[in-house]
Amino acid sequence: MTQPPAGGTAGVVAYVGLGGNLGSEDELRARLQAAVAALDALPGTRVDAVSSLYWSAPVEASGPTFLNAVARLRTQATPWQTLAALQAIEAGHGRERSYRNAPRTLDLDLLLHGQSELEEPALSLPHPRMAQRAFVLLPLAELDPGLLIPGQGAVASLLPAVAGQAIRAGEAPGQWWPAGEKSATRG
Repeated sequence: MTQPPAGGTAGVVAYVGLGGNLGSEDELRARLQAAVAALDALPGTRVDAVSSLYWSAPVEASGPTFLNAVARLRTQATPWQTLAALQAIEAGHGRERSYRNAPRTLDLDLLLHGQSELEEPALSLPHPRMAQRAFVLLPLAELDPGLLIPGQGAVASLLPAVAGQAIRAGEAPGQWWPAGEKSATRG
């Protein structure tokens, strides 16, 4: 059984996209592992599942292939607090924002935060391009095939639209995230 975050309240379910394309395969995997550990250490937050790793070609960008995954969190943090934490974790791993869609050491995107719907310059929820990205939808479908994205529909119904994108599955959760199990759920 999944334990609630510290403080005794289950909080909201949030999904975070993880990725990177600068460094060796081992460096990328280590950064994703460190990012998941950092998410799990945030006050009032617990990572309760991670997806498999996925290799994908950059979308609307150039550069090396990305290594991606999605983490499911239970958190008491607000969307803004979660975004600030994600940006701090990225900065701690050398993330530079030199130009839009630049190659990156670590990219953390807040995809969903409960049923929040926001449209502000610094934060849009659901993530505005998540329904157009196989590297987001495939890991989400793995974690929660019945997930409904506000304003978009069910994850499973969105998959056919991204079927032509270059992506391949990598390691299963229990192989890359030490706390993972075959089911991708940590308990």
